Amino acid sequence: MEKLVITVALTGAEVTRKQQPNLPLTPDEIAQAAYECYLAGASIAHVHARNEKGEPTQSYEVYKEIKEKIETKCNMIFQPSTGGAVYHTFEQRKQPLELNPEMATLSAGTTNFGRDIFVNSEEYMEKFADEMKKRGIKPEIEVFERGHIANALSLVKKGLLDVPIHFDFVMGVPGAIPGEIDDLVYLVNHIPDSSTWTVAGIGRYELPLAVHAILMGGHVRVGFEDNIYYKKGELAKSNAQLVERIVRIAKEFGREIATPDEAREILNIRR
Repeated sequence: MEKLVITVALTGAEVTRKQQPNLPLTPDEIAQAAYECYLAGASIAHVHARNEKGEPTQSYEVYKEIKEKIETKCNMIFQPSTGGAVYHTFEQRKQPLELNPEMATLSAGTTNFGRDIFVNSEEYMEKFADEMKKRGIKPEIEVFERGHIANALSLVKKGLLDVPIHFDFVMGVPGAIPGEIDDLVYLVNHIPDSSTWTVAGIGRYELPLAVHAILMGGHVRVGFEDNIYYKKGELAKSNAQLVERIVRIAKEFGREIATPDEAREILNIRR
């Protein structure tokens, strides 16, 4: 079984300091949190930027500052979000791609997102895929529903997405695919054999899905974007604490942890 690639989703677009007092918001805080997670065993930093008020932003300048600050500390894979917040426009969402990161997210379809709707039309998907292909950016295909796999395969047929594909199964979002184990098994069984995959369980689904991913040969995403608790009723002290737990569990099962450079090989990131 290949080594485990751990992604840390540091901040997200929804979580607030009121909910999680240790949430990193400024570029310095996000970069420091990423570095702590790197030391703990994470190889990918999934980043949502915030502005000076702590609100979600897709600003090129803010992402650039975060990227540069992380790069001065370690060689993690910098993975900006092109999802942003549900109210961001396409033009706003694509700004981080101008940094030519090694990797970026590509949401593979529209989905209910709690009381909101996260819009990813066919046109949006095609434009994001085309822009990433032109820039040599490895997409991480974000799957919130079963049908999103078919949308990704359609992009392959159109010549907009190369194989092997790397999928991220985001499971347990209210209104989207549940975070049950049989749902994960379904998703894994319906992607091309050459693919790699990560699972991001939301809230209470984070840990059980992560454990199953470790055993099934997939990869794991944890972090405050997805879950602010260490266990029921106990807030996590840091993103790194959540990473440390996954490292400990993986080692108990005899699965080694990938370094950032090993993650680049596993995920076929070529720059």
